Amino acid sequence: MKIAIGGDHASPDLKEFIIDYLEKEGYEVENFGTNSSESVDYPDYGHKVADSVYYAYSDLGIVICGSGNGINMAVNKWNRIRSALCWNPTVAKLAREHNNANILALPARFLTLAEGLDIVKTFLDTEFEGGRHQKRIDKIVP
Repeated sequence: MKIAIGGDHASPDLKEFIIDYLEKEGYEVENFGTNSSESVDYPDYGHKVADSVYYAYSDLGIVICGSGNGINMAVNKWNRIRSALCWNPTVAKLAREHNNANILALPARFLTLAEGLDIVKTFLDTEFEGGRHQKRIDKIVP
């Protein structure tokens, strides 16, 4: 499975921690940056991740900014992208099971590295339930 990941200047520590884990677990990772704490604009990195998921270069994506809100809003402008802002594993599980989220948005300034990694693990380990949830997803973009 290939995972696209990107974030702004609030993301490097959490992003690198997640990348290390993913690579050790055998995931292929496409890191779209940034790799610095120097101020950048989150949409620039979020759109690279959304593009990769939209065109199926990557199976799933992870985006990170300070609150998670801005980058989540940016990637959700893309058709067929369902990004979920998750702050705990339960929300991540529901985002996959019920919403078939294909991008995970994380709030770097509100999570420890361990909390962020737990959310990522849950997101990646959870499958979409389908069934009654599919008709709702079909209504997201008319």
